[in-house]
This record gives sequence, structure tokens and C-alpha cells, in this order.
Amino acid sequence: MQVIPSIDLTRDRSRLVWWPGAGSGSGTPTDRPERIARAFVEMGAPAVHLVDMDGPGQGRPVNLTAISAVSRAVAVPLQLAGGVDGPEQVELAFAAGATRAVLPMWVAAEGPERLAACVRLAGDWLAVGLDARPDRLAEYPWKRFIPPTLEELMAELLTAGVRRFVLSHASADLDRLQAITAGVDADILVAGGITSIDTLGRLRDAGVSAVLLGEVLFTGAIDLTAAVRAAA
Repeated sequence: MQVIPSIDLTRDRSRLVWWPGAGSGSGTPTDRPERIARAFVEMGAPAVHLVDMDGPGQGRPVNLTAISAVSRAVAVPLQLAGGVDGPEQVELAFAAGATRAVLPMWVAAEGPERLAACVRLAGDWLAVGLDARPDRLAEYPWKRFIPPTLEELMAELLTAGVRRFVLSHASADLDRLQAITAGVDADILVAGGITSIDTLGRLRDAGVSAVLLGEVLFTGAIDLTAAVRAAA
């Protein structure tokens, strides 16, 4: 199982300041995403996940300067979420240096033609982000008469050609997660709700392909090097 650091971007900077020496008062804090990404890769990160926090409001990736800077700084896959709402936005993300793109659930669930165009463009480098919490799925303003379950929605997306899913808030129910990983021919990435390094082994054993860690790496709650070892 891979451990992939996640960096939130806003105004071409990291939303959170990275200060690896905060505990000892050594080193220099930085909000430069390319410096943070380089540090994470040097610590063993096999890929980097970027979240364009400004993108959803404008319907396209906005932090292109930061994305390009990160792509030049590290030689690992670069996955982008936020504002990637269609094929034009996927092309924009790839042109900026991203190598993977994550569609939001609303595009995947309610835009079959747009989804098909994204699959044709990105193939296996396309992922779909889904909220695994049943209540959130039920609250979504579906255009269909009966809201789908997470498993039903994933089955639809698999049929459409999606082969990578980013599940948020999925780590709380490991039995369900293991059933999902066993039942789908796709990479399952888990994001959110991971606050302890002890959880990583259980997610690995449940068949998860990768976990995305964000704020816990910036606060020092989880050490990336130790997390990479624990997930291996």
C-alpha cells in the first residue's frame, strides 16, 4: 500500500505551512508547495496529491503556477483534485504537469457524456472522488428517483471505464471497505479520517491501494517516513 502526501493549494501556495523542524526549533517553515513536495518525496513518498482549493469555485484548476512548480520539482506521479470538472479541465491539469486527475462525484454521477470524454482522454490516469458516508450519499440531490448506494455507484462507474477511486471517510468501516476492495477491479485510495499510524496496517490488510495523508503530516501527528514503513 502506498502512502501519498496531500497538499492543499490556494493562491499558488500551500494552505498549511510545512515546518519539519518545528519540534526542535530547527529548519525553516515554508508554504512553497514545490519545496514541501520535494521534502515528502525525499522521505519516501511515491506520488503527490494536490488539491486545488480555488478550483471548484471557478470550475477549473486555478493554481496552475504551483502545479507546474511541483511537477518540475519531483519525478513522481502528480495527482490533482479540485476544479477538474470535465475533459477541458483534465487537459488543463495535464498541461500544467499533473499526471493523474480526480473528478468530483457530481460529474461522475450525473454527467455520463462528460465522464465518457474524460475516460477517453485520461484512461487509467483518471480517478473519481466519492464520499463513502451513507448519509452524505443519501443527502446528495440526485436526479434519479432512487439514490444509489456507494457500491451501486462504483459498479456504474466501473462499467463506464473508471479504474481508480478516491474514497473519503472510508476508514471507519473496515469490513465494508474490505468488501469493496475485494469486489471491484480498481485501485482504491482512502482519504480522510486517518489520525493514527496504527490504522495504516489495517487499511493495507483490507486491500486498499493507497492512503492520502494531509494535515496529519503537517502537524506531525503522523511521520511520513514511519508511515511508509508501516504501510509496506
